[in-house]
Amino acid sequence: MTETTEPAATLLRAGKFFRRGTTAPDLHSVALTGGRDADAFYRDRWSHDKVVNSTHGVNCTGSCRWKVYVKDGIITWETQATDYPSVGPDRPEYEPRGCPRGAAFSWYTYSPTRVRYPYLRGVLVEMYREAKARLKDPVLAWADIQGDPERRRRYQQARGKGGLVRAGWDEAVEIIAAAHVHTIKTYGPDRVAGFSPIPAMSMVSHAAGARFMGLIGAPMLSFYDWYADLPVASPQVFGDQTDVPESGDWWDAAYLVMWGSNVPVTRTPDAHWMAEARYRGQKVVVVAPDYADNAKFADEWLHPHPGTDGALAFAMGHVVLKEFFVDRQTEFFTDYVRKFTDLPFLVTLTERDGAYVPAKFLRAADLGEDGEGGDWKTAVLDARTGRPAVPNGSLGFRWTESGKGRWNLDLGDIEPQLSLHGSPVAAGVEVLLPRFDTEGGAHGQGRG
Repeated sequence: MTETTEPAATLLRAGKFFRRGTTAPDLHSVALTGGRDADAFYRDRWSHDKVVNSTHGVNCTGSCRWKVYVKDGIITWETQATDYPSVGPDRPEYEPRGCPRGAAFSWYTYSPTRVRYPYLRGVLVEMYREAKARLKDPVLAWADIQGDPERRRRYQQARGKGGLVRAGWDEAVEIIAAAHVHTIKTYGPDRVAGFSPIPAMSMVSHAAGARFMGLIGAPMLSFYDWYADLPVASPQVFGDQTDVPESGDWWDAAYLVMWGSNVPVTRTPDAHWMAEARYRGQKVVVVAPDYADNAKFADEWLHPHPGTDGALAFAMGHVVLKEFFVDRQTEFFTDYVRKFTDLPFLVTLTERDGAYVPAKFLRAADLGEDGEGGDWKTAVLDARTGRPAVPNGSLGFRWTESGKGRWNLDLGDIEPQLSLHGSPVAAGVEVLLPRFDTEGGAHGQGRG
């Protein structure tokens, strides 16, 4: 212990006259004798009136079950539920499910920094208020701002730089409505791109947003849209947006590619499956432009420049198709894509500019089949007969009486043809495909 300076010692000696209890000779401690009244603070901190089951759905689809302890209508603390069913002795358990963000969620709920009001970009609010005061009409005010390239550029370039100011609900809704009306009137409803919370978070919110976009004739977006084939062809054919293995199946994988999901951060309650599977020799490849949290688990880290993910994915797809379809064919790969993917399903072509462009999937109704749900049953070409056939498992089998017992991927006697390239009975045509490498102006069409 260091020697106490004289001024400090004087203060300590004076302090013993203002405290109850016996002061130690070195003046650094006071002994108190009495009851356990001070413990009441800690007992009250963990006391509660009831326990309810809940989860945390803010930008997370983990849906981990938590026990929420409530006192006088206020959340006091939370603990992870531990009643998930066992998955067997040969793999890790699901529980305890949860993450540090979930454990602290009750503090977020009552945090003074929680956003409770609309916030708009300050420069845009100033422009809008000035234009509305001058033109007296919300739609005209918004059109006035959009019609001025300089003002439009000013508020667009302010994005990502802060400058948000609190606004009233009426004004915020008015600006949003004015933007919708102006865009629909000027460019058409298909130029309004809508986004709504995913169903896994709130089915009511998702349905409300989807219904609104449908009523005005606008396209509905999803946070899955960048997944390419998953949110488009997969639901159109099979009826499920996420008909994929769950995180528990990561344990069974020998090769895992993490792309677009920083699992330890975005899927915290499930990350242990990936970490534990490493003990089984699983190889992990992470694709991320930055050294993210999941990169530390990677055997290989691919870090493409931001915005070049698409080129990397196309290159990978090119290698797969070339090595397993063009150069040679592997029975395992061919059998897999034939049974478990939408690759064999036929796509119609529409004539345009002396060539053809891809159109919709070929359906049972297009083949003259009048059965129930024919517009929702996609078709393949049967290699055994050389004629189109309708296999089990597509969307038309899920919601129809005739599809009961047939919403599965059992092909039966059907053997889907994967390609007609080189077939003597097939004729080639020129197909136009979108190009996105043009400089300025409208995107052109590539010929293939």
